[in-house]
Amino acid sequence: MTEILVQDVAAGGGIADPAVVEHPAWTVLKSSVEEIRPWQSKDGSIDFDAEGAPARAAVEAVVERMAGAVEELSPLVPHDAAYHRALVADLRKWADSAFDVPDFLDSLLAFHPAADRADGLQRLVLFPMYTQNGNLDRNFEAVVLRMVWPDWLAELEATRYDNPLFCGIAFEDFTAGYDTNSAVLFPETIAVREAPERFTWGGIFCDREAARFRRVTEAAVDILGLELPEDIAAMVHDQKRCEEAFVLWDMVHDRTHSHGDLPFDPFMIKQRQPFWMYGLEELRCDLTAFKEAVKLEAEGNRHGRDVQYAVLFDRMFRFPVSGDRNRNYDGLGGQLLFAYLHKHDVVRWTDNKLHIDWEQAPRVTNELCAEIEKLYRDGIDRPKLVHWFAAYDLVSTYLAPHPGSRWAKGPDALDLSLPPRKLVDDVLADEFPLSMFYEALAKKLKDVIASTKGITAANAERAAA
Repeated sequence: MTEILVQDVAAGGGIADPAVVEHPAWTVLKSSVEEIRPWQSKDGSIDFDAEGAPARAAVEAVVERMAGAVEELSPLVPHDAAYHRALVADLRKWADSAFDVPDFLDSLLAFHPAADRADGLQRLVLFPMYTQNGNLDRNFEAVVLRMVWPDWLAELEATRYDNPLFCGIAFEDFTAGYDTNSAVLFPETIAVREAPERFTWGGIFCDREAARFRRVTEAAVDILGLELPEDIAAMVHDQKRCEEAFVLWDMVHDRTHSHGDLPFDPFMIKQRQPFWMYGLEELRCDLTAFKEAVKLEAEGNRHGRDVQYAVLFDRMFRFPVSGDRNRNYDGLGGQLLFAYLHKHDVVRWTDNKLHIDWEQAPRVTNELCAEIEKLYRDGIDRPKLVHWFAAYDLVSTYLAPHPGSRWAKGPDALDLSLPPRKLVDDVLADEFPLSMFYEALAKKLKDVIASTKGITAANAERAAA
């Protein structure tokens, strides 16, 4: 076993495990994964009849190297020994299937990171999977991560924000599918023969979120001439504080999907809905985290104020101008938050400078949260289509719809004899276009946002040096 140790791996100190990424077997595993990825089809299988396909013996040799590397690394992370045994068995079963569509259900069921969230605990993860906001193909990905679970967060989860499946995580190293914009590790992305009855964990990389937030926020503040309060400026320049803000934000956001007066399945699994419904759901969860952060600040919790401005700045500066304009529901939520605050004089764009009324921002942001909560509560008594129109009315009160929108013309412009899911086809890809303010900001932030692809705390620091 390697003698190299990781010291102070977590925000609050934490466990000092042997460093998986410093072990020679990690290099073998990572290079083997990168070698096999180009051979895989979108579903993760390997088509030996395709032009340029490798010989089966060559693939078998690479997969065996992957299995051997996992076996060599597993003693460094003994808490996941059962998962790694199942993982090696799944790798070899994949080879025995002549590299058909991979099925890693057995190893997925053996992986339980939420059962032990000790701060700083390392984990070695390997699955055929797609990475949300990254690679949409089910290629193999390997990632070494550490748990982010400081005592203060564990106390809040145990006493106030129960979320036993949530895992705050941070990168140590990763393969190409994570050299992207992906900041999550979710079990539903993994190739399996059938979905398990329930998922038992979900992870969000707070270090990537924090590093990305810092770079984009610093640029936006400079471009917009925004003067920050001293404590918030200090937070934006502090990776540790930002990671702490994001892991708390994410934990409260995640649990909110199943809390509150909900007129429908909040995750909208296998449902077809207009994209503003997804946008409102994500914004509701973020604004609930904001509302809780206001309470925490009032109680003297030092993380409460940081979470508020992480939510405000990420939602207002990055979300609206990230990604394309094809049903960009997170972008829509950011646009709505800015427009609401602007129309209530909390944010002002005057003399080519952005001004924020820091004293009124918490109250007015909570008022938007209350409007969305009322929409949900009233939706319990509405038919689905009526609820969709009510949601459209809320959004269009603050955001101008596209002038060619049929939905903006109201129910008489739609064929209401069709089932609701068919009416989604009448929604424009960019139903609520960017305002002139955001069109200009998007051009100025474009390169900065592109530079955050694959960002981590470590490589952000190297770039700044």
